[in-house]
Amino acid sequence: MKGQAIMAFAAIILTSPAIAQTGDMSHGQRLVRACVACHSLEPDRNMTGPSLANLWGRKAGSLPSFERYSDALKSSGIIWDDRSLDGWLTDPDRMVPDNDMPFNGIKDARARADLLAFLKEATKPGAPQQTAQAPMGGTGGMMGGMMGGGGEVPNLKNLSPNMQVKAITYCHDTFRVATHDGKMRAFWERNLRFKTDSSKDGPQSGAPALVPAGMMGDRADVIFAAPEEISKMIEARC
Repeated sequence: MKGQAIMAFAAIILTSPAIAQTGDMSHGQRLVRACVACHSLEPDRNMTGPSLANLWGRKAGSLPSFERYSDALKSSGIIWDDRSLDGWLTDPDRMVPDNDMPFNGIKDARARADLLAFLKEATKPGAPQQTAQAPMGGTGGMMGGMMGGGGEVPNLKNLSPNMQVKAITYCHDTFRVATHDGKMRAFWERNLRFKTDSSKDGPQSGAPALVPAGMMGDRADVIFAAPEEISKMIEARC
């Protein structure tokens, strides 16, 4: 898998024109609004994804304060610089297969160059706070859609194994949810919501359901039969 990631990375950077362009930082600051929905520009302030502060020169998957990297990214051996970041922004799934980033890439080379120009300055050590914080106006619709959670849910009495929660652990800012299909999913603490449903369509007692929420695949609801089950299910363990 590591060899495949390196080959894909090489193919992308050899064909990508954005790295040879000089970016427009003011346009890049507007584009970064899409990034700051999931990434902070402040050191060690992690959200859905890791902080982007001090990103240039950092090994992929290596920020100590972030605990939700995919195994694929951690083993990729990539060092983030102009070329590798341009390749990542072009097509992260092609560059590192099986990574967990819910992002399809930016195909416009000009847009990538502008975004990287802004990020390179805004993520430098000691970058002024007013530079490192892009304005958030205009993202309400996108964020509202991603936060979601108000739509239809299936009958939760008979769950498929991938929806039936087996255990939940909490460590630092991360919930890990184990399901009966043998899978484990990690969620930033603000991306996992705990709900109850005592109706006839709600889950069986002691068998909470994991229900996807939002459009990006990084958010979910855990739905319990009763409120008292919530604290019993969650174990604080690192």
